[in-house]
This record gives sequence, structure tokens and C-alpha cells, in this order.
Amino acid sequence: MKDCGTVYLVGAGPGDADLLTLRAARLIESASLIVHDGLVDPSILALAPADARLIDVAKRRAHHTLPQDDINALLIRRARAGEDVIRLKGGDPFVFGRGGEEMEAAQAAGVPVEVVPGVSAANGAAAAARIALTHRDASSIVSFVAGQCKGLSDQDWAGLAGKGRTLVIYMGVKTAPQIAEKLMADGLAPDMPVAVIENGARPTMRVLRSPLAALPDMVEREEVVSPALIVIGEVTAREDMAVGALAMEAAL
Repeated sequence: MKDCGTVYLVGAGPGDADLLTLRAARLIESASLIVHDGLVDPSILALAPADARLIDVAKRRAHHTLPQDDINALLIRRARAGEDVIRLKGGDPFVFGRGGEEMEAAQAAGVPVEVVPGVSAANGAAAAARIALTHRDASSIVSFVAGQCKGLSDQDWAGLAGKGRTLVIYMGVKTAPQIAEKLMADGLAPDMPVAVIENGARPTMRVLRSPLAALPDMVEREEVVSPALIVIGEVTAREDMAVGALAMEAAL
């Protein structure tokens, strides 16, 4: 066994195993130890060898299997024992995945780190839902924010949503009422189009649409659960427009 293994921070993408990078797939297929979060689809974990050890360190609302410091310590301890550790994360490790914190902890401990990017949840889910996050006729700016964090009401989101802009909100299902209230208080029109993408890029994906003012009621009525993204902006209405145009063309 090596004196020190490597920690691989690997992006698992939004869910579909076909969206893994080749590098990610090869690492998973040859892994002996995988430390994964709760957003990694079972079909991706199934690519690991039968004798690979899988450690679930999923963070769920109000219940953390392991605090982040303990996860960092686990990665470092196993690498120092000579093991290569695949730290598998949904989406991309550096987009709301705390990959930066884990990289810094490993580097401070003298443990080699390799970052393997993944298709971000926003890009993958939006593509699966046929929502173009940018569009020459609707949006030239995209912003990503976290909707579940301390001090949400005090954050300054001014300028992130509105005409010509797209706002993608991660982890916003539980705080949808506060999010809608906050954005409308900042001047966003109540009828601004919104899409909620649940289980993006997976067989169980749902795409739900509403105006901003009706977002909280829709989330509650449809019993939306994580993983889900909230996309706010005119681009969310364009897929419906395209479908309507195709139906009209077919009728002619």
C-alpha cells in the first residue's frame, strides 16, 4: 500500500450516469473506497466494483450524518492510511458542494488532491428540462444562489433576477415562501415566470411552472421534494412557447 493515497473530489453530475465525465466513470469503476453524498444516484454507485466500500455522508435538512469537519478528517485519515479516496458529489464539487473546503483541508494536511469536475446540477437539470439558461431574446446573465442558509432575508440579491437575467436557486424548496417574498419586495414582478425542476436529468424528473407569486403554493400543492432547483426568469417560459409553436405548425 502507498504511503499516502490521493483524495479525488469527483462530480457525479445531476443524476444520469451517462452524464459522468470519462475521468469520473473510470475512477468510480476502479474505486476501493467511495465517500458519497445523498444526491448521488444509485445507478452511479452501481458502477463501483462489488468489493468497493461505500460510505454515505449525506447532509439532509436538520440531520447531518457527519459534520463537515468530520468528513474532512475521514478523507484525510483514509488517504494517510494509503488509500485512494473517491469523494463523490452530486453536480460539480465546486458549485455548492463544499469541495473547496475539502480540498483546502486535504492540502493543509499534506494529502494530494485531484478535482474532477462534473456537469453542474443547474446546467444538467436545465438542459433536461429544455430551459436555456441564456438566450439572446431573454437572458444574458445567469446567477446561482443558495436558498437554504443563515441570514437569507439579509442577503442582497438586488440585480440577480429580472428582465434579461436568470436566477437559479439551489436548496430553495423549504424556503420558497421567503424567497418569493424577498424577490417581490426587491421589485421583481409577481408574474415573473418560474420553473421548479425536481430530480433533474433523472427518470422521475418533474418540471413545474408558475408565476413568482404562486411559487410557494405550487411547491406545497405539488409536494416538491429535494433535489430540486428553482429557476426564475423569462427563459423558463420559452420551452412552452416552442412546444406551442411546434403544435401550431403541425396543425397547419
